[in-house]
Amino acid sequence: MIRDEISVSIQTLRWKCIESRAYSKRLHYGRFALSPLRKGRADTIGIAMRRALLGEVEGTCITRVKLENIKHEYSAIIGIEESVHDILMNLKEIVLRSDSYGIREASIYIVGPRNVTAQDIILPPSVKIIDTTQHIARLTKSITSDIRLQIEKNRGYIIHSSNNYQDGIFPIDAVFMPVRDANYSIHSYGSGNEIQEVLFLEIWTNGGLTPREALYEASRNLIDLFIPFLHGEEQNIDGMNNKKGSNMLPFPLSHVLTDTGETKEKIAFQHIFIDQLELPPKTYNSLRRANIHTLLDLLNYSREDLMKIEHLEKESVEQVLEVLRKRFAIDPPRN
Repeated sequence: MIRDEISVSIQTLRWKCIESRAYSKRLHYGRFALSPLRKGRADTIGIAMRRALLGEVEGTCITRVKLENIKHEYSAIIGIEESVHDILMNLKEIVLRSDSYGIREASIYIVGPRNVTAQDIILPPSVKIIDTTQHIARLTKSITSDIRLQIEKNRGYIIHSSNNYQDGIFPIDAVFMPVRDANYSIHSYGSGNEIQEVLFLEIWTNGGLTPREALYEASRNLIDLFIPFLHGEEQNIDGMNNKKGSNMLPFPLSHVLTDTGETKEKIAFQHIFIDQLELPPKTYNSLRRANIHTLLDLLNYSREDLMKIEHLEKESVEQVLEVLRKRFAIDPPRN
């Protein structure tokens, strides 16, 4: 019986891993169960988890390749069996794992004749190759090849223009999604008003993350999305209404600046989230990765501190400062 297999209490919501299997280094499978759920809840959770697994879980990819003295993707290289296009496609297939954010540099330096595989890539300490047997190229002559790689951790995918090549630098269409597929199914038991449901989640990954790790990360990302709703709704303060299409924040500037108590100001700042500041996605993501989620978090940083945040360029810092000046009449100290 399915109830015996799950072996959970009717009163306590629990999950467990029913099956975990590695078909190969680049194909992992996991099956999980969550129960007992009231009728209808399994479908709600299943839909949200599947979308989060396929779209919100981060992965690591090679995003750019630099080949000296090569101007076109379909160029042939003397002494190498594959064309530049074939080499780029082979590099795209390499599955990586990284626990740190930001752009990392890697390289391949080999002397032929020999077969070149992912094992020949010289990686930074924070990056690991899942399958080192991935073929890259075959050198047929006694030549030296030096290839530079750019590695990045992100989510979703990036499609590059086919004409976007400069100085031998070739961008690669990057698919950052370590979850290959995710499905859910529901089993109901009981009768009448006592109907309970069991949610089954099936997850396939490319080995960059295990299915269990993907489940953890997707759950955390879903929680982050709903946190703003735990801090109260928009309010009308001092007769000021937030009209549709207005850029006014839930806490108007008059409320922030006229409170005499420092504690009240901090409470107001704590309830303004940085996604309400309408910053560019790149700037918003850099702040979020630095654990800056609210206006109060942001005001703990000086200009110099902001410049030290990874991937937050000078132009992005100026955008943040401009928003603080225009909306809140706040100018953070330089140091």
